[in-house]
Amino acid sequence: MLTSPAMQSPLTVFKKILPLLIVALCAFAPARALAKTPRAELVTNIGSCEAILQEFQRDPRYAIPPSILARAKALIITNQFKAGLIFGVKAGYGVIMVKQPSGRWSLPVLISAGETSIGFQVGANSLETIYVITDDQTPRLLFKGRFRVGVDAKAVIGPKAAEAHNPEYKVIDAPMLAYTKTVGLFAGATLKAGFVTRDDESNHTLYNTTYSAPELLYSDWVKPVDEVKPLMELVQKIAP
Repeated sequence: MLTSPAMQSPLTVFKKILPLLIVALCAFAPARALAKTPRAELVTNIGSCEAILQEFQRDPRYAIPPSILARAKALIITNQFKAGLIFGVKAGYGVIMVKQPSGRWSLPVLISAGETSIGFQVGANSLETIYVITDDQTPRLLFKGRFRVGVDAKAVIGPKAAEAHNPEYKVIDAPMLAYTKTVGLFAGATLKAGFVTRDDESNHTLYNTTYSAPELLYSDWVKPVDEVKPLMELVQKIAP
């Protein structure tokens, strides 16, 4: 006996359309993966990184001391968030900037960041982190495509501005000093904090160029677009 669609139960209908949904999702996923991030979204990400740096420096609980910024050879700013209802993987974006031999800071170069979990975060949906890199070699690890924070380059929690006024304050010698809004971490504690990856495609879109991370960081072949100038000016001001 045939049953009209109107008489079929919702479960029966769902079982029939489920294979079609799977096929459609499989067909859509590669196209989505290949889609470029819109430039407007990349500009928003740059603005977000600028805001993160401003917010850190306004609050002595998280601010990076001037003595640390004076040693900076590069800065990485990342904004990561919980992604995925099932897997709960942390993903995100960020920028890296290097201090060139002239003393000027480079263009902000877009990067991706993933698999990070630092310290004790209650109900946190995002993780904002600033890495101060104090040597010339560590930023170049990105030339390989990806490097693991705390594995490929030793990383420790950096002292806050408030701690720098303590008579017992000591300068920490490490290639990467991490600043993040977490509870229960103390200066000098070592950490492993996932990875950062170069994102050449996004930089091509943002700067309308075929140059990639090495050229953008270490040359002056590409001029800054208007949208990145506020971040560049901020970094130059706090870490001249």
